Amino acid sequence: MRFPRLMFAAFATAAMTAAIAQVPVPQPGTPAAPAAVPVPPAPVPVGAKAWLLMDYGTGQVLAGENYDERREPASITKVMTAYVAAAEMKAGKIKPDDLVTISERAWREGGAGTDGSFSGFELNSRVKLSELEKGMAVQSGNDAAIAIAEHVAGSQEAFAALMNSYAQRIGMKNSHFVNAHGLSAEGHYTTAYDLALLGRALIRDFPQTYAYNSIKEMTVGSIPQHNRNTLLWREGSGIDGIKTGHTSNAGYCLLASAKRGEQRFVSIVMGIDSKSQSEGFRLRETGNLNLLEWGFRFFESHQLYAGGAKIATQKVWKGSEETVNLGLAQPLQIAVPRGRYNELKPAMDVPKTLIAPIKKGQAIGKVRVSLDGKVLAERPLVALDAVEEAGFFGRLWDEFWMWWESD
Repeated sequence: MRFPRLMFAAFATAAMTAAIAQVPVPQPGTPAAPAAVPVPPAPVPVGAKAWLLMDYGTGQVLAGENYDERREPASITKVMTAYVAAAEMKAGKIKPDDLVTISERAWREGGAGTDGSFSGFELNSRVKLSELEKGMAVQSGNDAAIAIAEHVAGSQEAFAALMNSYAQRIGMKNSHFVNAHGLSAEGHYTTAYDLALLGRALIRDFPQTYAYNSIKEMTVGSIPQHNRNTLLWREGSGIDGIKTGHTSNAGYCLLASAKRGEQRFVSIVMGIDSKSQSEGFRLRETGNLNLLEWGFRFFESHQLYAGGAKIATQKVWKGSEETVNLGLAQPLQIAVPRGRYNELKPAMDVPKTLIAPIKKGQAIGKVRVSLDGKVLAERPLVALDAVEEAGFFGRLWDEFWMWWESD
């Protein structure tokens, strides 16, 4: 209910004071370290042409080099293929139990006669879509990737158009895909940053599909197959995915992620040149492992705000209610150097004048959190409740007071 209009002037002053007083202050999910820990430079992956460590919770880049340079992604492309298939499945267009035919194109272009990896599905056999997803994740099968693309979109070319559409939704602004498997092709490129965003999106949006990447081994027919990401066998590392890649043009690449407690990081190493396969594998794995260890050692994660919780109250003009509660649609978690949680500086930007009607979930301003003058996270503030328009006389009265205060 609206307050009596005769009380308006006093209430307006109180409401504006409340809005200022409620500038959000982070609330720690866990106690901060007693003292700041000096953060040494990140360990640079040996031989990598591009690399990056990203905080999963916020998408913060904690360290990296050349991560916006366009590069061939090799088989890390299949993470995009998996994302598209999962999204189309969620939309009800395909199902995990769909039987997919291994076409001649999938068998020839992605099979044993090529330079790439393959899952070993037989020509013209019919395989459950979920098994193809696993074969693509574990053995990095090009045959599985092509078969999935054909099942989802009718052809690999049509599927590539879907890949590019979903990439834009994820925020991959510097990527373009022309196939589902990642073998070298003109116009097929991405960046380390975009791939880290993709890995983060797969974990967040489709955890069941992401979990296929943690499968260490599977059998196709009578052929045992082992996951090419040998970091999965690292005890205590927390690494649970996601994808390796290699071609002569792309070099040795690896996109990885690890979780310990409530902390998760995404790392990527790209473009390692090596004449020795064993050395290439070792360098990309060591590079990722060192980055992840550095992240866990020198950063701590905190949830600053819960999703849907009130963190500010703002005055509303011409509305059925005098104020609206503002908050975040989703929880905000952030990574900060250990011991520096209490140094975070929150700030809130909201419109000076807010006029009804207001829809629930409508974006109204922003909240941002900074450290040492650098913005670590910024999120839109949203209305937690709807506010309808007031009646004619209520709107007229507010119009007068808006005129009065503007003078």
